[in-house]
This record gives sequence, structure tokens and C-alpha cells, in this order.
Amino acid sequence: MASMPPAWGVQYTLSLPSEDAARSAAAELSGMGHRLTAMRVHDHFRFVPSSFWYGRPSMDPELEGWWQVFSLAIYSGYERMALEPFFRSERIRVAGVARSHAGFQQGCNEGHAATLEGVFPRDGLVHEQAGADVALPSPLPEDPARPPAGPPWKCSEVGEPAAVVQAVVAVAERLYGSAEDAPDAVGWLLDEEFAFGEPYGSTGKFLGDLADAVAHQGTCTDTTVEAVPFLVELVCEDSVAPGSRLVLLGDLLRLAASGPAAEVSLADRITALGAAWEESAAEYLTRRAIDNELPRLLSRWEDESDAVRFALAALTALCGSRDQRALSGLAALPAPASSSRADVVSLMAALLSDGREGSVPALDRLASWSPRVAEKAASPNVDLQRLGLAILPDLVLEDVASGIMAEPDLP
Repeated sequence: MASMPPAWGVQYTLSLPSEDAARSAAAELSGMGHRLTAMRVHDHFRFVPSSFWYGRPSMDPELEGWWQVFSLAIYSGYERMALEPFFRSERIRVAGVARSHAGFQQGCNEGHAATLEGVFPRDGLVHEQAGADVALPSPLPEDPARPPAGPPWKCSEVGEPAAVVQAVVAVAERLYGSAEDAPDAVGWLLDEEFAFGEPYGSTGKFLGDLADAVAHQGTCTDTTVEAVPFLVELVCEDSVAPGSRLVLLGDLLRLAASGPAAEVSLADRITALGAAWEESAAEYLTRRAIDNELPRLLSRWEDESDAVRFALAALTALCGSRDQRALSGLAALPAPASSSRADVVSLMAALLSDGREGSVPALDRLASWSPRVAEKAASPNVDLQRLGLAILPDLVLEDVASGIMAEPDLP
């Protein structure tokens, strides 16, 4: 007889504006079957004499005086992957609890139930239901059926790692001459230590290091702004393998969407604090730098592959450009009706047309088969047009990934 899979736990963290709001939210979570629920003033360790954080300034001063609720829910009887659709609905439900008490869900983490219960901090514990599990529906919900993908893109090889590194370094030398004259994100390519270092085992690893140098962990900085012309030069450089050019174009997509993506992820927090969203200067300037390079990228439209045109149209939408070449070019892309690609193209067309009304039906269709989109759209505080911009890079890159032929890792 097969053994039962280990119980799985999820710890949710909510931020609430007052002690009363936190107490009410904690009671509601306990009523949903959560095993342990605690509430503490935000940054409570700052008020504990034995703590390293005692007396130190708050790491999040906007939440000074707020309260946090920590709640552990246990789910038994199924493997973790089978629970994912239900977990998604639970995250939406818990976020709704936070909003109903004028707060927001700050995050969640998960793991084996026994581990999470053993390390759960009991300071401020207000509800404990020993052995309680959250009731699961039978049968468990399943993810919606995904429409068929569009026709395969023509494969674009990323190139052997040594050849791609050589091409990228040659471009850096042509643009900057030496490491001293290059932006911080590029200088390492021209450094002697890099030149005589260990060779890369895969092109993907090299391109990943390059992307991280430009925007560490995806965060835009002044260095990112300075590196945009270099990335665009690589996208336009024929000596860089076609698949690698497409990967670099994907980096530009993510950078252009960094502002909207942050706004969507923080929408509930912004609303709870009664604040207005302010894009960081680096995010704004990065997108403007990409926008300034768009004419050069689009001038190559007729010579590019369909996969690159697909990505270029998305980049044009993300930069807020109304370029008619990109908009009209969407109709020529291989995106048959009732395919997932057709839904992504519809979203691009709406964004390129500045049609807020057109974005809504496009997002509805995407949410009908993409759980990730549906979860983000569940908050009433999320602006749908900004959501369209935020999710576009992942939708595009997921689609074009099938057209990028990776090289085998070197032994």
C-alpha cells in the first residue's frame, strides 16, 4: 500500500493598519481552518531588548504602527503539485481577507507541515487548533485547459558559448575600447581577469551573467540605464547567434516592464496605505532609454524572423509607442484563432492601440487559461492595462522559448 504524502504547510503573512483589524483578520483565518495564528506589532523585534534589532530604525517605516498576522495552514492527503490550483485559490482568498480589513497580504512561504509548525514563532499567538487541517474540496480543482500553441517558430540556435562570448566582447571593444570607458555593467567583459578566466560551459550561463550584471536580480539602476544601448547593439549585431539575440531582446522586455510589474505586485499595499504609485527613476529612465533605441530596432523589421517580430511588437507596446509598423505587422504573424498565441497578440494589439477597453477582453481570455494572469487580476486594486504590460514579457518569452535551440552543456 502506497504511503501517504507528507502534509504540506503554508504560512501566510498579512499587514493590517491596527490591532483591532489584525485581531479580526486572525479570527477569520482561524475560522478557515488554519492551525496556528499569531499577531504582533510590525517589526516587533525592535521592541525586544534581547533582539539584535532592538531600538534600530524600522526597515519599512511606512508600516510604523501597523500590525502583522502570521497564520499557518496545513493541507494533507495529496502531493504538493496536485494542490497547486487549490493553493492559488487560497492565496486569492487570504489576500481578500487582508483587503477586507484595510490591509494587504505581505507574502507566504511553504514547506513540509512538520517543519513549518516546529519553527512557527508563537509570540502573540491568538488561535491554536491542534491537529487542524484545512478542509480540501473533493475532487481538487484543476488548472483550466490551455489552448493549443501557435505554429512552431523556426529554431534559432544560441551558438556555442565561446563564439557568443567572443562576439559580445568584440561589440564591447568596438563601442567602448576598454573597461575604463565602459558602463559598470559591461566593463567586466573587457577586464583581463575575464579574458583569462574559465570558459563558459553554456551560452545560457553567460547570457544569464550578462543580464544579472545589467540588472542584478532584475532591479533597474543607473547602471542599467547606461547599459541599454549596449544591449540594443547586441540585438542588432549579426555576429551574435540569432537565438542569443532573441534572449537579449527578452532581457529588454523584462527591463521595460519592471515598473508596471512592481506596480501590479504592490497594488494592494499601495491602496491600503492610501498612497499613489511612483515608478522609480531608474525604471522610468530604463524604459525611456529603450524607447529611444526602438527606431533602430524597428528599422530591421523586414529582415527579422517572425519570433523576433513578435518580441519587437511586445517591446514597442511596453514602451508606449504607437508605431504602426508593429501594429500592422501583428496580423502577419503565425497566430491562428483559438491559439494561446492569438490571445497574446490580441493583448499586444490593444496595448499598441492605446485601447484600454480592448485590454479587458484580451485579459479575460488570457485569464481563462493562464492561472498566473487570473491570480494577478483577482485584486480589484490592480489596473488592468498596467497588468497587461506587467505580464506581457512572460507570455512572450514562454511562447518564443520553443524557437530557441539551446546548445548542449559542455562537459
